[in-house]
Amino acid sequence: MNKPSRAAGQYASAPATPRALTRQDAKTLSLSALGGALEFYDFVIFVFFAAVVGKLFFPADMPDWLRQVQTFGIFAAGYIARPLGGVIMAHFGDLLGRKKMFMFSIMLMACPTLAMGLLPTYESIGIWAPIALLLLRMLQGAAIGGEAPGAWVFVTEHVPARHTNFACGTLSAGLVAGILLGSVVATIINAVYNAEELAAFGWRIPFLLGGVLGFVTMYLRRWLHETPIFTEMQEMKTLAEELPLKTILRNHKGGIIVSMLATWILTGAVVVTILMTPTLLQKLAGLSAQTTLIANSLAIIAVIVGCLVSGALADRFGSGPILAIWSAGMGISYWVFFSTVLHDATHLIGLYVIVGFFVGLTGVVPAVAVKSFPAAVRFTGLSFSYNVAYAIFGGMTPMAVTLLLKSNPLAPTYYIAGLGVLGLVLGLYLSISKSEQPVLATTAAG
Repeated sequence: MNKPSRAAGQYASAPATPRALTRQDAKTLSLSALGGALEFYDFVIFVFFAAVVGKLFFPADMPDWLRQVQTFGIFAAGYIARPLGGVIMAHFGDLLGRKKMFMFSIMLMACPTLAMGLLPTYESIGIWAPIALLLLRMLQGAAIGGEAPGAWVFVTEHVPARHTNFACGTLSAGLVAGILLGSVVATIINAVYNAEELAAFGWRIPFLLGGVLGFVTMYLRRWLHETPIFTEMQEMKTLAEELPLKTILRNHKGGIIVSMLATWILTGAVVVTILMTPTLLQKLAGLSAQTTLIANSLAIIAVIVGCLVSGALADRFGSGPILAIWSAGMGISYWVFFSTVLHDATHLIGLYVIVGFFVGLTGVVPAVAVKSFPAAVRFTGLSFSYNVAYAIFGGMTPMAVTLLLKSNPLAPTYYIAGLGVLGLVLGLYLSISKSEQPVLATTAAG
């Protein structure tokens, strides 16, 4: 029989005494968030320098449109590799330990990022340049596929169960901060160097910086300890006795569905409101790139705040009600924001910041997914659901919104409103079914 289908709380001989967050918990959260921020920086920095990279890694006589397509094709390859890398690392994370895979994922990101900054260009090695770039990008994708789920599992199995949502919110805030860091670094590099300097050596700096910082973070993570839950399962010999992926596909279909729906809401929120909106406003409302990027940066800061606030409130009132409230707030605020700014940009920043705050639902979603699987297969369950859903919906969302825009300029608001309704319904379901109750308590974690 397969023992690991039990909840982690059943491994403890007696109920744990609730405790507050400790100094060690704060250290775990801060180092995990720092690593997540730097790893997401490494993953997104490519897109900020896609134009110059395309010119350097493809033939000079290639048409611009084809060069752009192939460059962004290499960027997209990172998403294709996410599910495979995530499932493989999660498999070993459930069998060998959370910390080992947590360390491995950041090394797997730091090495190819550093190598990108050292790659010879097409002028030096010809067709091998884009091939090498593609392979390194796929390694980045495999790394990010394991980092986010691994980090969420790691922190939630360290902190007291009643602080699960805040732990996930803190880590999500760190991941979002990585996107902001990439934007800031790109802005500085482009301000310091002219076009010739940027093509000669300037584009390499952010990749080299990301690689070096990744190794620094990997060193700092050495001081983290294996999660109490995994250690307890090792001692009691209750680790997964069969392939973890097989177990979740057979026994935890409900958890997979809930996690994938929650991830759909997360991807739509980030891709449409944060990544696509600046470009959409430039095209549809005629706003300048500088204006929209400034507003976008402030909105990202609001997302970070929203992650922390939603996580803290979810610990008090439950992740179901908070997911419902934040989802409704996102749908309504984005509708007001986008429909207003298309005609009058007077309140662009103020309205965008409000949207960003409600996009902070990304701080609640991971906790919902983490609680959907028992400890023995938690890493695999979360990683499979999150990465497969992200690969599907992350790839479909831009295309779906773009196609809808042909018939209606308010298409993005319809899409976000739809996800808002989905989040509202899912949040109410979790509240009523009580299926969000934490399954994380152990004697060690409290």
